[in-house]
Amino acid sequence: MRTATVERITGETKIKLTLNLDGTGVCNVSNPIGFFDHMLKSFCKHGLFDLSGTIEGDLNVDQHHTIEDTGIVLGECFKKALGDCAGIYRSGFFIYPMDETLAQAAVDFGGRPYLVNNSMLTGVSLVSIGADGKEGSFQTDCFEDFWQGFVNAAQCNLHIDVIRGRSDHHKVEACFKAVSRAIRAAVEIDLRRNGAVPSTKGVIV
Repeated sequence: MRTATVERITGETKIKLTLNLDGTGVCNVSNPIGFFDHMLKSFCKHGLFDLSGTIEGDLNVDQHHTIEDTGIVLGECFKKALGDCAGIYRSGFFIYPMDETLAQAAVDFGGRPYLVNNSMLTGVSLVSIGADGKEGSFQTDCFEDFWQGFVNAAQCNLHIDVIRGRSDHHKVEACFKAVSRAIRAAVEIDLRRNGAVPSTKGVIV
């Protein structure tokens, strides 16, 4: 099984995640940020990844450290679970429609981290009310921080583009779903490759 567990403990966050690349889309992560939890669940559901663990951070400061470090840990999980990337497709692309929003993502697990983010977000936080009646939010300016942490740790290229859209909720969600489907396509086993590393170099570096 292509699985990995990564734990990151700093003075700002404590995050532990376990990833199964060949899962069924189950996300069982203790996440203190409601909308972010919704996004991770969507990521798993559409990518058919299983993810479990806990996320803790200094939310008394703001959400940046918690969201960015989760991206780092998730990226490290992908890097560890993929190993030398032997036998996978390596690259993937998906375009995802969500009501008025259309988002696309392209990814390449080629060993060189680079993020292009054109998500067209307003930077205004999404506000919600929890079951306990308390107000919660998601800092949309942390969207790029999450994916930057992910690509740095996973050592992949990732291009995210919102082609059109109005609602920041829809933009963020469509992007998470597009990225998950692109990654799913990239990490799936290519039977015609017969276990070879998908690079003319013979290695992914």
